Amino acid sequence: MGKMVTDMSERGIEEIIELHLNENGYVTRTYINYDPHYCIDKGLLMEFLETTQSEAIEVLKNRHGAYFEQRFFKRISDQIRKKGIVRILRDGFRDGDVKVKLYYKRPSSEVLNVQSFQNFQHNIFSVMRQVHYSELTPNKSLDMVLFINGLPIVTMELKNTLTRQSFVDAIRQYRTDRDPKEELLKLGRCLVHFALDDQEVYMTTELKGNSTNFLPFNKGYNFGKGNPPNPNGLKTDYLWKEVLEKKSLANIIEWFSQLVEEEDEDTKKITRKQIFPRYHQLEVVRKLLDKVRADGPGQRYLIQHSAGSGKSNSLTWLAHQLSEFKNANGENNIFDSVIVVTDRKILDKQIRDNIKQFSHVDGVIAAATKSSELKSFLESGKKIIVTTIQKFPYVVRDIGELKNYNFAIIIDEAHSSQGGNTSGKMNAALSKVDNEIEEEITLEDKINEFVESQRMPLNVSYFAFTATPKNKTLEIFGDQQPDGTYTAFHNYSMKQAIEEEFILDVLKNYTTYESFYKLYKKIENDPKFDTSRARGRMRNFVETNELTIVKKAEIMIDHFLDKVYRKRKINGKAKAMIVTRSVISAIRYKQAFKRILEERNLDIDALVAFEGSRTIDGKSYDESSMNGFPGDNIRKKFKKDKYRFLIVAEKFQTGFDQPLLHTMYVDKTLNSVRAVQTLSRLNRAYKPYKNETFVLDFANSAREIKDAFDPFYKTTVLSEGTDPNRLNDLYDDLLEIQVFSEEEIMQLIDKYLNGASRVVIDPLLEAMVERFKQLPYDDQVKFKSKSRTFHRTYSFLSQILPYNQQDWTALATTVKYLLPKLPKLSEDDLSEGILEAIDIDSYRVDQKELQNITLEGNTELDPSSTVGSNVIKDPQLEYLSEIVRDFNEKFGKDLTENDSIRKFMMEELPQKVVEKEEYQNTKNHSDRQNAKISFKRIMQEVFQDYMFDQFDMYQKFTENEEFREWYTDKMFEIDYRFDGNNPS
Repeated sequence: MGKMVTDMSERGIEEIIELHLNENGYVTRTYINYDPHYCIDKGLLMEFLETTQSEAIEVLKNRHGAYFEQRFFKRISDQIRKKGIVRILRDGFRDGDVKVKLYYKRPSSEVLNVQSFQNFQHNIFSVMRQVHYSELTPNKSLDMVLFINGLPIVTMELKNTLTRQSFVDAIRQYRTDRDPKEELLKLGRCLVHFALDDQEVYMTTELKGNSTNFLPFNKGYNFGKGNPPNPNGLKTDYLWKEVLEKKSLANIIEWFSQLVEEEDEDTKKITRKQIFPRYHQLEVVRKLLDKVRADGPGQRYLIQHSAGSGKSNSLTWLAHQLSEFKNANGENNIFDSVIVVTDRKILDKQIRDNIKQFSHVDGVIAAATKSSELKSFLESGKKIIVTTIQKFPYVVRDIGELKNYNFAIIIDEAHSSQGGNTSGKMNAALSKVDNEIEEEITLEDKINEFVESQRMPLNVSYFAFTATPKNKTLEIFGDQQPDGTYTAFHNYSMKQAIEEEFILDVLKNYTTYESFYKLYKKIENDPKFDTSRARGRMRNFVETNELTIVKKAEIMIDHFLDKVYRKRKINGKAKAMIVTRSVISAIRYKQAFKRILEERNLDIDALVAFEGSRTIDGKSYDESSMNGFPGDNIRKKFKKDKYRFLIVAEKFQTGFDQPLLHTMYVDKTLNSVRAVQTLSRLNRAYKPYKNETFVLDFANSAREIKDAFDPFYKTTVLSEGTDPNRLNDLYDDLLEIQVFSEEEIMQLIDKYLNGASRVVIDPLLEAMVERFKQLPYDDQVKFKSKSRTFHRTYSFLSQILPYNQQDWTALATTVKYLLPKLPKLSEDDLSEGILEAIDIDSYRVDQKELQNITLEGNTELDPSSTVGSNVIKDPQLEYLSEIVRDFNEKFGKDLTENDSIRKFMMEELPQKVVEKEEYQNTKNHSDRQNAKISFKRIMQEVFQDYMFDQFDMYQKFTENEEFREWYTDKMFEIDYRFDGNNPS
């Protein structure tokens, strides 16, 4: 008898899966058992019902008589079509007055809930191969379908790379050869459809023919896409060995999967969406729950998930499951309440809506705006409380009575703002108190208590979600490795998200611009200014000047029209964001965009977003008056087709999800985390129409952007923790300057902690101020700098160190109240007045190059600096004329002397036109359009008089129509707009 050879075919993979599922308690059925009309394995369903609910079935059989099967199976099929398989499995259904269960949930403890566990064991999990699913085309079959109690829940198409077919072919099969109108393949009938081979797994929850969107369901490898090599089997066997294992599948049905309804804000149309977790989402929630069960409360976890990777759902699943999560013996909840802290108002609503849809009990979730509500929410059994970072300090301020509760605090987009005072207050309010016998409290005890209140309490666990952890965030929330570095507990990297095409690579089409400009001195005398500060102010003056903003606005609009709008990017719906350096810049951009878009008769518009209001030239501006509707509506209005540009100053640079954003114009210096967060507004996929993005950057170099992104590309690693000895060094340095002595700071903290009045404390501080005033200038700078550094580092370290040091606390408290009393150093004002002394001579913007910025992702973050600035920057005083000359050499290279005809072109020539009586008459007695026509005609006449003096410019004016139009328009605008009679 010959040996059997290994089956290396697709059929061989089917057999491997079936065999493993059989070993895990699945029964095998054949397609003969399947009824394609009702989409049910009737035999298995009846077996489950007869075993578990025989009395109910008997009642229905008697009631329906000969029509039992027909009516009963039709009722089940109709209910699944209406409510979706998830709800039917969770809740069962009614036939008349009879309640029928179709599935038994898995209890949280097999020991405490023996009956429930036995019921769960009655569920029949089954696997069927080559399922002929269609009544219309009976010859077609799906490779594999999984059932629970005879109801289909998962379909699979399998391919084999050894026979030169892959998951791509499986996806194509689902898209082109599987009709989404077939009953089994309709939305909500199954949980998920998997397309897989021996290398990769992809999933979808809704078949829509060619536009079906498949998402990767892979583990990731080397921070990128795909799966790691598997020494014990096929690379994709985690699918059947982990995910589809009975307990795991039950957990997904009960806690993850959901058919949700979403309402369009504008049309009010409701769409249904089947949710199934991606692999990294399932993994992070499960790993966190396992760790919490092992660790108990009082821990910190950092979750680094790339922007756009579905953090909101991961966060929602975690919140919901933590709120019900039992300890190891299954008796009590580990946490009394889960508090979700977010600084995104939109996410506040999203989380609430999500959890409401996931939660099957009314009233488990609430939004807390003040502390009194938190207490009442807990007492009334609200398990999940959503609050914003802005409201959070108020919420925690008065909750000292809640020390007997355990809390899970989930922080969305954790940045170091959570590392400062807010979480000190948070910890103090939430920490448990042990009822020990009171002893006499010494100064040292008070200091310990003071520091303890800022340290991690034992009844609170933090779960911090972020795409871009800073060094402090890593040190506070991250896991310390044996080599002393800090990393996140779980990571779904930017690299993997980009490679899996879950988000787009915003650095692919990156164009940088360089500004060249010349300034001139417009005052007679030649005062001195501090060079480096003056240069910064001058550059800012140029870049925010009205004329330069108009020039950049025209570049942006031209680019958008040519490369985005007319090319019908994102199916003709593409939008752009303009990131400006200040509110005043944003207002000026909005004005420029409005004017240019109107002049060109374009039926598209720009919105502006900024906080508060600003006054420019005596007129007040806010986003509501400039947009014509309240600021709260910007997000909603921007969805409309008409609005293609969103001009922002700080607002919407983080946490704003709009998949139609295709292009970004950056006119602001972006550093580190802020660069990644801002540019990531573009990365949301919009399949199948959006496959690239554009960035035009007027303020940063490609190198700077690469350096900003690199640490966050794979996984962010902090090279080492903050060295506490640096505090000792700073402490010594500050005492050496002799503004105060050690005795004085201990005396001050003693009075402070005993609640002494300001009358006692202020004189101590004032004595220190007087000594500070006597110091040499260099020592004053040194003292201020080192004091700030000490206070910042102390606030940070006091949260994470396992020990207290009372003299640190005394010094930190002293400098906190001393610094605001110290006089401002004169150095600060040595560039005042520079802007009144200069004006723009010429300005040009050149495109440097379009680049594809590639990342390596091998950069580690350095710990936050604890070294005070020892370098005293003496103001370098120079004459204004020299500063202007140097400035022009630096920023005005490539500008020839001929560029310097500003005076003629900007002053003399337009003045000659304005002085003409004919123009003045038209301007004063006719409308704007006629005034403009008159101005242009007179401009041509006047220019002829200077034809020989200014030949180059005259030639350009007559031969270059685009320049002529631009120049006359600008000169007319300047006169017409700034004339007091025409405040347009």
